[in-house]
Amino acid sequence: MDKLAFGFWGVYFGTAVLMLAGSALAFAPSLRRISLNAGLAATASSFFVVAFLGGLPIDDENTLARVLAHIAMLVSGFLAYLLFSILGLLDDKRARLHTRLALTVLVLGAMAAGWLLPPAPSLALGLGFAWTLGVIALAVSLRSVYRGDRLAWTAVLGVFFMLVAMLGLGWIALVRGQEPWPVHAVSALAGTAYLVTMAAALWTRYSYLIELNQVMAMGPSYDPVTRMRSHMETGQMVGDIFRRRRDGPAGPEAARAVDGGNGAEGRAGDVPPVSQRSGPWVGVMVVSIGNLYALERLHGMAAVNHALFVCAGRLRRAVPAYVEMGRYSGDGFVLLLRDCNDSGQLVRLAHQVEARLSKSVVLNTSLDAARRESEQTRWQAEIGVGLLLVSDPAARASRVLAACKAMSRTAMSYASRVAWLDQASGEAVELPVLDAA
Repeated sequence: MDKLAFGFWGVYFGTAVLMLAGSALAFAPSLRRISLNAGLAATASSFFVVAFLGGLPIDDENTLARVLAHIAMLVSGFLAYLLFSILGLLDDKRARLHTRLALTVLVLGAMAAGWLLPPAPSLALGLGFAWTLGVIALAVSLRSVYRGDRLAWTAVLGVFFMLVAMLGLGWIALVRGQEPWPVHAVSALAGTAYLVTMAAALWTRYSYLIELNQVMAMGPSYDPVTRMRSHMETGQMVGDIFRRRRDGPAGPEAARAVDGGNGAEGRAGDVPPVSQRSGPWVGVMVVSIGNLYALERLHGMAAVNHALFVCAGRLRRAVPAYVEMGRYSGDGFVLLLRDCNDSGQLVRLAHQVEARLSKSVVLNTSLDAARRESEQTRWQAEIGVGLLLVSDPAARASRVLAACKAMSRTAMSYASRVAWLDQASGEAVELPVLDAA
């Protein structure tokens, strides 16, 4: 092997050692699985590289070819399973069992087929199987990207680099001693990039679980439950916005409901477009979660804390940066849009928030790490959204929020889960999805 090739592979193995050291330092009773996954990923990848670089003490070429074929199949199956675990696809017990069974059958079937071929074709089959499994893992990662999982982008990059490294190592194994040094360089750099991306993905998962562990233990009084403003800070934020409106130019109209476009029951035209109104308008949205009490009664406060944590995270990702957010009461959130000059914008945002928060999630119900995977429940938030556009400078924040809160409760009985105030009847009316939403 060329000296330059040794240098590049030294970078790879140095990265693997750092990953192993990091997993050892992060090994804790409550987060043992993440640390173990990181260590196993580095170990399996390094063993694959050592084997295909000729580091196994096997002199017979035919025996070595068959051993390398089995290593390619086994390691690729394990790394695919690890990737699915990182992406959260194995949180469900049934999905985890089916994935294990499918990968076991595929690997054993490919190994059996390899024994029907001569040694060299058997090695080619093992490499082809590993590469095909990598392509499947890449497709699964892209599917997760399409579904909005931000961690999946890291997985896509990692699988891509893994495929490049695997291709180069297969070339090295098939033409032993005849490969040019750039093949080693590209393979080593791709393998290093794979380890870095997997370490980044595992660290993201690790830090998430650290925070989640604190959330479940401390409860709603602990800010990281939602990573939003606390109840006190939310009250100050709302008070400041309404106070500034009183100090600024006032419009003649009182607080009114949003314009519902086509509206429910033909009454959406009761409110003129915002462009025809005067005064600095503020959009107010209250989001309530109706089944937290039932969740607490069935599964305990830890599950409620996990549910709030997930809902708050989804809410932050669903709203633009200019929207002010905070906790409101024990089971809801308040969103404020300053100078809201487009009522349709508020309506569309409400439906986006409802759709995002209503997706089901698997919740942990136990603080005991040993029982956490076996004590889980699938839960779907019952969301209600109440909307108001406020123009009256004399409007009191407490009354506006109370009205929105009441409408959000009423909205839970609507198909769209979004409500606004009909000025003619003074009652909350369903606001269906707009065609332009």
